[in-house]
Amino acid sequence: MTSLTLQRSRMTVVSLNIEAIALAAYLVRDAFGGVMRYYTSILHLDALWFVPDGIALLCLVQFVIHCILRNRSIMAAVVLVQIMLSLVLGYFMLGTVNAAMSSFKMMLPVFVGFCFCDSSLGGYRKLLSVISTTFYLSLVGVFLTKFYLMPWVGYKYESFGAVREAGRLWWAYGGDDQRLTGFAAESTMAAFFILISFAITSIRMSTTWCILFGSIAIYAIKLTTSKTTMIVLVLYLLLLVLVRMLPEKSRFPAIRTIALWSFAAIFVPFFMIVVASGTAAVPHSTLFSIVDRINNSWQLPFVYMNQLMPIGLITGCGAGCFNYPQKLFSPLAHFWVPVDNFYIGTYLMFGLPFVAFMVMVFRATFGATDVYKLTLIFVVNLFTITVLNYGPASGLLIIALSFSEVFSRRATSARAGETVPVVMRPPMPSLEGFRPDLPAASGSR
Repeated sequence: MTSLTLQRSRMTVVSLNIEAIALAAYLVRDAFGGVMRYYTSILHLDALWFVPDGIALLCLVQFVIHCILRNRSIMAAVVLVQIMLSLVLGYFMLGTVNAAMSSFKMMLPVFVGFCFCDSSLGGYRKLLSVISTTFYLSLVGVFLTKFYLMPWVGYKYESFGAVREAGRLWWAYGGDDQRLTGFAAESTMAAFFILISFAITSIRMSTTWCILFGSIAIYAIKLTTSKTTMIVLVLYLLLLVLVRMLPEKSRFPAIRTIALWSFAAIFVPFFMIVVASGTAAVPHSTLFSIVDRINNSWQLPFVYMNQLMPIGLITGCGAGCFNYPQKLFSPLAHFWVPVDNFYIGTYLMFGLPFVAFMVMVFRATFGATDVYKLTLIFVVNLFTITVLNYGPASGLLIIALSFSEVFSRRATSARAGETVPVVMRPPMPSLEGFRPDLPAASGSR
């Protein structure tokens, strides 16, 4: 009897930490993507690149066990079925096995993020250490690539039969603005990892640390020329300082309010299309990229969808369409358009069911008590206005993590009108008043 109890306890520990292992693996792989791709290729260890995806398969099993069976979340079951149906639809839309495999691999990080539904990142001490280390090293990577040409720049590698190339350094109009890629080998993602790792790490740091390293991070992101990321980080840093100036009891409600209002960013592209659609894009001008998105990136996919699959405007055209699986592995590659917005890109793949899902995510945010998820909601909602964020995998994983509250036991019980038994978390270090004095749902990790 004792042996059986011990065995079950060990299994529980594994099941409760597999999502943290997967997140750490994805983060290390993607934040240092240039390094990893280059050295695994020259050492003929390419299979190591897919280790995080193998761990994510275990998270898919855990998602079924924890969210669907244990939490009895109908929403989780519906989302799983919808993703699987969309993978099938995407296979028929894109027309190749490689595209279908790439689409399935693309969606795996979603289940890793969803597995955090009844937990907070604050409970994963070792994972937080990995994230903070990623922040410091990402800064170092950007500054190093300013002075040295890294060996992985321009290096070509093969994946699922498609040849890809690590991002090259380039010079913006005027000759003085060098786009730096850091260890990630892609400038936008180098900036993204600085932004995300700073946002998570800053929650437990002093205001002085936040201002000092936030300023350094802003400069590093400026070197990557990622305007969206820099604007988001500046806004986050300003709001962080303002919130910490509030009375302690007002801080967490302020954070939740900011997170809720950030969902308004979903409608920004549509507002821009109404206001500025048809405006001529002047090459090399400051607003060229945003005008190009308004006229092309956010509208053309719907024009092509109407030609290829009109019903897809309602049902979606399947996982992988108007995303990198279509660009790399499909005969429809010439219809591919860089969507450059997470919500538009995801709607193209999943259709109206995605709208219903987001309504439930917004509703669940009202009851969220995890400062990490609320912080990430604000960051990703603003960041994804101009970024699709399905690649690398860590980008999609972070979004799924921030939305995971919709599958929590608290949210499921609230929808069912049940009373939620609660247990108190063990005492944690102070967050300078950021953390609410509320009990967590039973089963939290």
